[in-house]
Formats: sequence, structure tokens, C-alpha cells
Amino acid sequence: MRQLFAGFLFAMLWASAAVATKYGIRDADPLILANVRFLLAGTFMLVYVYMIRRSKKYSLPKGAEWRHLLIFALLNTTIYLSCFVLSMREVSAGIGSLSTATSPLFIMLISAMWLKRKLRWYEVVGVILGLTGVALATYPLLYNSHATLGGLAILLFGMLSVSIATVYYSRVQWRLPNIVINGWQVFLGGFLLLPFTGLAAHFNTSRLTPTFWAAVFWLIIPVSIAALLLWFYLVRQDPVKASFWLFLCPIFGFIYSYLLLDEPITAYTYAGTALVIGGLYLAQREKFMRKT
Repeated sequence: MRQLFAGFLFAMLWASAAVATKYGIRDADPLILANVRFLLAGTFMLVYVYMIRRSKKYSLPKGAEWRHLLIFALLNTTIYLSCFVLSMREVSAGIGSLSTATSPLFIMLISAMWLKRKLRWYEVVGVILGLTGVALATYPLLYNSHATLGGLAILLFGMLSVSIATVYYSRVQWRLPNIVINGWQVFLGGFLLLPFTGLAAHFNTSRLTPTFWAAVFWLIIPVSIAALLLWFYLVRQDPVKASFWLFLCPIFGFIYSYLLLDEPITAYTYAGTALVIGGLYLAQREKFMRKT
């Protein structure tokens, strides 16, 4: 029962990121929202690690670890999350949540190319089904101003970046604990984004309203901290079962976008989401079958 509660709560919180982002960029430039979120979240985690916990196991990065952290931060935070926030100006929150759930498919493709491994037939079919599902769910939104091809391209580029980051992360022999890695990569990702924000963000039209700060708070505490802690708990209990909870994220994402943002849910939405979930399961069927 505890794992069931944790799984549902994780999916509910993780899927809310797109809606919170939508509210935040109503009053401020997306890059400003991203930079404030990254720097604050990273600072909170590093202060907790080095000033509150003060454990000997939470040491500072050394030598090549800084290079690994910078590369991971650039791919996972600076590029991916910035692209996600930027795309929310032109893509519905529901599609944002749906695309996030497809990350295992991109990771599988990039991992196969990285390791020069031939893809199995069901992995190929799973990827095709997943991408077809995203296209199907997006199709009607292109005609009613809830999505643009440019926004989808930015979102896709971000998904490729985070998938490369995940594969890179798995290939590094990390000595640092997860909380230290996460704190530094978020903080460094925000630091790397600063020059681009300074050059491209629209400061004159941005207003740091209560809505903006509420969105920042939600993206940091419930999403970046609470949801990730729940995810780590689920993975420790059972990595295979933990993957199933990712399938719920697009469902919650479309519900939130419909109730809170008045974004449409159509037959295309249901069909596209079903294809994505089916594709995710098929592409990872060996893992699920091995567990059973």
C-alpha cells in the first residue's frame, strides 16, 4: 500500500510540472523562470548538504568530477529544461507531459547507438508507436493554437538532450551521492544558462508576481525535490515496477491541462496516449517479462 501511494503521488506531482510552467511564463520570460528555478533549487540542495547535514560522505567534487558535472548539467538542466520551458509558450501542457513520458524511448535509442547495439524488433515498433502517439495527440492542437511545429521542435530537441544526459550519467563511475550530484548539476545548469538569459530574455515585459513565485515554489519543492525523492524510493523498492508509474504521467498531465488551463481533450488525445503507453510497454517488454 505504501508503494501504491508513493507511485500515484509521484505521477501526480511529476505531471504537474508543465502546468506550473504555463502559469509561471504568463508573467515572466521563460528563461527567467528557468534560471530562477535552477539557481534557487541548486542552492537549497547544496545548503542542505554542506551546511545542514555536514556529513563526511557529502564531499566536494574533485578533479574529473567537475567535468562530468558540467557536461551533465549542460545536457540535463541548461539545454533540456530550458527547452521544455521555452516550448511551453507554443505547446500545450498536456503534450509537454506526454513527451516527458516518452523519454525511455529516446534513452533506449541513444543507448543502442552509443553501445553499437542492434535494436530488437519490439524496441523499434515500440519507438514507432510512441512517436506516432505523440503526433496523433498533437495533430488537432496544431489547428487551434495549442501547439506549433516550432514549439514541438524545441521540445524534441530538449528530449534528445536529456536522453543523451541520462546515457552519459549511466556511463560515469560516480563517487558522489545522488543528492550531491543533483544539487551541483542543477546549480551549474542555472549558472551556464545565465549568459543566454542575459542576452535573450525579455526583462522589460517580465513581472515577478505572486503567480510567478508560486510557480517557482511548486517547480522546486513538489516537483524537483518531493517527486524525485519519491522516484528514488520507488526505484529502490523495484526498478521495473517504478517504470510503470511513468505511464500515468501523461494521463495526469492531460487532466491538469484540461481542468486548470482549459486545454482540449479529444479522441486524438485518448488514442495518442494509448499508443504512447503501448509503445513504452512494448519497447521495454523484455524487462517486464524478465521480472515476471
